[in-house]
Amino acid sequence: MPEKVAIFAFATENLEIMPKTFLTDNERTQILTLVRKFVKISPQTVSHFGFRRIRNYITEALKNQNVQRDVFGFSPIVTALETAIILGDEMRLDGTTMIGCLLAPFFEADKTANEDIEKEFGNDISSIVAGLKRVKGLYEKTPAVETENFRNLLVSFAEDMRVVLIMTADRLAAMRRLRDVEDKEARNRVAREAEFLYAPIAHKLGLYKIKSELEDLAVKYLEHDAYYLIREKLNATKSARDAYIADFIRPISEKLTQAGLKFHIKGRTKSIHSIWQKMKRQRCGFEGVYDLFAIRIIIDCPTEKEKQECWQVYSIITDMYQPNPKRLRDWLSVPKSNGYESLHITVLGPQNKWVEVQIRTERMDTVAEYGLAAHWRYKGIKSGESGIDEWIGEIRSILETGDDVHIINQFKRDLKDEEIYVFTPKGDLYKLPAGATVLDFAYRIHTNIGSRCVGATIAGKNFPLRHKLSSGDQVEIKLSNSQTPNSDWLNYAVTARAKSKIRQALHEKAIKEGQFAREAFERKLKNHDIPWEEGILSHLAKKFGYKEQSEFFKAMAAGTVQLNDAAEQYERMYDNEHGVPDHNQTVSANEFNYNLQEKSNGDNNSSDVLVIDSNLKGIDYTLAKCCHPIYGDDVFGFVTSGGGIKIHRSGCPNAKTLRERYGYRIIKARWAGKGGEKYIITLKVVGNDDIGIVNNMTSIIDKEQDILLRSIRIDTADGLFSGILTISTGSTRNVDILIRKLGTVHGVKSVTRI
Repeated sequence: MPEKVAIFAFATENLEIMPKTFLTDNERTQILTLVRKFVKISPQTVSHFGFRRIRNYITEALKNQNVQRDVFGFSPIVTALETAIILGDEMRLDGTTMIGCLLAPFFEADKTANEDIEKEFGNDISSIVAGLKRVKGLYEKTPAVETENFRNLLVSFAEDMRVVLIMTADRLAAMRRLRDVEDKEARNRVAREAEFLYAPIAHKLGLYKIKSELEDLAVKYLEHDAYYLIREKLNATKSARDAYIADFIRPISEKLTQAGLKFHIKGRTKSIHSIWQKMKRQRCGFEGVYDLFAIRIIIDCPTEKEKQECWQVYSIITDMYQPNPKRLRDWLSVPKSNGYESLHITVLGPQNKWVEVQIRTERMDTVAEYGLAAHWRYKGIKSGESGIDEWIGEIRSILETGDDVHIINQFKRDLKDEEIYVFTPKGDLYKLPAGATVLDFAYRIHTNIGSRCVGATIAGKNFPLRHKLSSGDQVEIKLSNSQTPNSDWLNYAVTARAKSKIRQALHEKAIKEGQFAREAFERKLKNHDIPWEEGILSHLAKKFGYKEQSEFFKAMAAGTVQLNDAAEQYERMYDNEHGVPDHNQTVSANEFNYNLQEKSNGDNNSSDVLVIDSNLKGIDYTLAKCCHPIYGDDVFGFVTSGGGIKIHRSGCPNAKTLRERYGYRIIKARWAGKGGEKYIITLKVVGNDDIGIVNNMTSIIDKEQDILLRSIRIDTADGLFSGILTISTGSTRNVDILIRKLGTVHGVKSVTRI
């Protein structure tokens, strides 16, 4: 005690050095009174040295004009002291929490780094101050405080439960001061926040007195006339109500004592807020609310006799007073899922008034008050996630049983391991599982937004789809009309909703691309004058290892099956099916084999001559369909397993593999003569999707004497076109000339032979 007296003396002496421009005379007097009370209730952790440091810092902050009055014009010193006293007196919290409460407004205004706070006051106080800063930032992001999600977010965002307790105490202190506030709109806003946000939190924590006061004050400010009407009615009937309760209890006590039962009886009156809510629900006046109070009989007995003695009490009461069978609630035989056990009856007492009686044992009462069946669940208020409930339940037990409040430090918990809460730019709140990414959030908002998402902006910085979000992030999704889901997205998504939508989009995309591949295959066959037959196509798909044609074409679209290979195989299967000999492109090498001497003498007047090696004769050869060699191409021969020869272009996509794996089967080949045969080749043209560009290209082709346009396919996307031109010509010279001419067309970016 001498130490606390010294603390108060120190505070009194040094109050005068605080800037007089900031504190009114009335506030100085108020501060001295509050300091006296603070010192009286503060634990030993608030030492003389600790109080000196607090006073020095607050004074310095005031001198530097870093501290401003709140929206109602109240001094932050008065507010902080009132809140700290509530923490110590009504919540029985430790000195560390009280000191953190006193310092937070000044550190927040001064923008002091957390490292400095930790160095000066320790890690615990630094954690409290940092949590209060984060919670204040949370309020600036959304006005949606009248939701259960926001209550849970407040708890998870604070991380340290002491922050939530300080916020609750702060709101109670604010509600007590609102009677002096003239700004009705601001007063009502704080009152609604207290009713919808902090009263339920206090309820969950078992702070029933604080909860009831918050709710009653909310009614006082929001429903002024109703509040004073109910209060006057309660005051007018208090003596009569107390007398009635005594008359009701007296005979019951006598009967229970005669039965040899150990018990005690409690009586409680409903709060003004509760009465007002019932009046609104039942649409009646004060006189229409009959259950203004309830009687609770708590029995002290062994566990094995609990049900027996509860029903014994029930029998005694119902013998004395007429029960209402419709109002019987038997939670003894079948307890609630949350563990609540009790027997509720409503009986007609003296003067024909209905009275609710609750019968339970000491154990049941403890469970109802401190265990899973907390009062907030019992009344049917929606709970948050189980992790939050269990955590708050442990804190609640500490608060109500008076255990060492330092144990609170052990219950710090990062709820991001279970769930996160994320905001849209407009302040809408969404709950996501831990580890959720930007992509998950986009799909949570809308499927179309998810499918077009390319990234997000968080706190002014750009982040990719795979970025993991944190509670409190305000996320702005970036979209692109050209964006489509791909298989990699399944590695980024965490939520089942996002993964399901991605798989659905990929399936639809595969079907669409498979249809395009089918159309390309049909055109390929048509260009080679090969009829389309479903039976042969089904056999072809099975030959490639696919049961369905759709899967076959999906594989073709994905590149697993090559279009040219599939067309070649189809042609062979068609020829075999219809007995067509393979003479289309197979020619006797003997007919085209001219020696070098003949070529050098210029005696060769044949049209198309291919020289294979130097002296091979009587060998059939086939022009490879993978590269479509034509007269003038640099070519080579490949001896197939059947003994024939396939002619490939030197730039064939398969040339490298053939040379590396089957170098011993490679033979030389070259063109001789003047040419003359017509060959089918394919050109790929890419350019801007300009009006008339296709007409310009076809006009150039039509003017070429030795080139015939057989087919053209144009696809457009994002302002670009991709064209596939199938032409027939006699030599590479004609092709080279055509490529150069097409390249001069305005808007064409590239022309390549495939």
